[in-house]
Amino acid sequence: MTKRLLAIAFIYLCTAAGWAVLGATIFERTRSFEGRLKERVSSTWGTSQTQEVPVAYSEREEPPSSGGNTESVLTRVPLPLEQTRATVALALEHRQKGLLWYSTYGVAFDGRYRFRNSTPAETVALELKLPASQAVYDDLRVSVNGAPASYEMRGQSIVARARVPAGDSVALAVAYRSQGLDEWRYLLGREVAEVRDFRLTMRTDFARIDFPENTLSPTEKRPHGDGWELEWRYSNLLSGFQIAMVMPQKLQPGPLAGRIALFAPVTLLFFFAVMFLITTLRAIELHPMNYAFLAAAFFAFHLLLAYLVDHISIHLAFGLASLVSILLVTSYLRLVVGSSFAFREAALAQLTYLVLFSYAFFFAGFTGLAITLGSIVTLFVAMQLTGGIRWKEVFAVKR
Repeated sequence: MTKRLLAIAFIYLCTAAGWAVLGATIFERTRSFEGRLKERVSSTWGTSQTQEVPVAYSEREEPPSSGGNTESVLTRVPLPLEQTRATVALALEHRQKGLLWYSTYGVAFDGRYRFRNSTPAETVALELKLPASQAVYDDLRVSVNGAPASYEMRGQSIVARARVPAGDSVALAVAYRSQGLDEWRYLLGREVAEVRDFRLTMRTDFARIDFPENTLSPTEKRPHGDGWELEWRYSNLLSGFQIAMVMPQKLQPGPLAGRIALFAPVTLLFFFAVMFLITTLRAIELHPMNYAFLAAAFFAFHLLLAYLVDHISIHLAFGLASLVSILLVTSYLRLVVGSSFAFREAALAQLTYLVLFSYAFFFAGFTGLAITLGSIVTLFVAMQLTGGIRWKEVFAVKR
C-alpha cells in the first residue's frame, strides 16, 4: 500500500510540473502577443480618447522687447467659458485578437459652449482639440452662433474665428462621430479647473459601467434602454478630476486558460483522493499505472482548452475539452473496473473536481468561495464514509 501511494504521488508531481509549464506557456503567449495585437487593433479602430474642453482667446500684439528683438509678439488673452452643454453616446463592440478580447467602442459627441469676450478686441479664435490623433472623425460639424462656420486645422485642433463685440458672448458647437479603445475621458482642464454652468449627459448601450480612479461620479443616473443615462451637472465647480468611462472587459480566454491550468493540480489531488477512498471502501485494486492514465486524461483537458480558445468561443472550447476528458476517463475505467464504477463514481468525481471547479474561474470574485464550499462538502462526505475504516489495517504490510 505504501509503495502504491508513493508511486501515485510521483505521478501526481510529474503531472503538476507539466501543468506549471503549460500555464507559464499560455501566459507567455498572451504577454508576447498583447502589445502587437493591441497596436493592430488601435491602427484599424483607434486609441482611447480624451476630449478636452475648448478654449477661446483674442490675440494682442505686444511691442518688441528691449532685448534687441525688433519684431512684435502676438499673445493670447483667454476668454472665460460661461456655459457647457455636451452629450456623448457610447456604443460598445468587443473585438478578439488571438487570446485576448479588446473593448472597442463607437462615440457620438456633441458639445455646445458659450464664451464671453472680456477683451477690447472684436475678433476671437475658438479652438477645440480633437480627442485623439489616431482616430477617424465622421460627420464633423462646426458652428458659431448657430450658423455653420469655416475652420482651419492646427495640428490636432479645430480653430474657428468670429467677430464678437467686446462684452458680448459667442456660442461654439462641435459634433462628430468617432471610435476608440478601452476608455473615454472628458478633460475639464489642466490641473485644477473652474467650471461654470456645466452639464454633460452620457448614454451607454451597456449596463456594466465603471469609473476609473480619480474621476468624478455622475450627479444623476437612470436606466436607458440596455444601458444607462448619466449626467454630470455643476453650477460652479473647482476640481482637478476628470470625467471618464471604462468600457466593460470581456472574459479573456488566454489568462483564463492559464489560471485554470495552474489550478489543475488541486483538481487532480481531489480526484485522486476520492478515487483512493472509493477503491479502498469497495476493495477495488487500481494500479499506479491506472492513475498515470487518469492523470494524462486530466492533462488532456487543459492542453485542448489552451489551443482551442484561439479559434472558438471560450465556453464552447471549455465544453469540448470537458467532454473529451470525461470520455477518456470513463471509457478507460470501464475496461479497468467496470461500467458502473466508470459512469457513476468516476464520472461524477471528474465532473465535480475538474469541470465544476474549473468553471468557477468564469465567475470573477466568486471563484475562491465556490472552490472552498466544494472542498468543505468533499471533506464532510469523506469523513462520513471513512469513519469506520481501520486505517492501521489498510496500511499494514502484508507478509
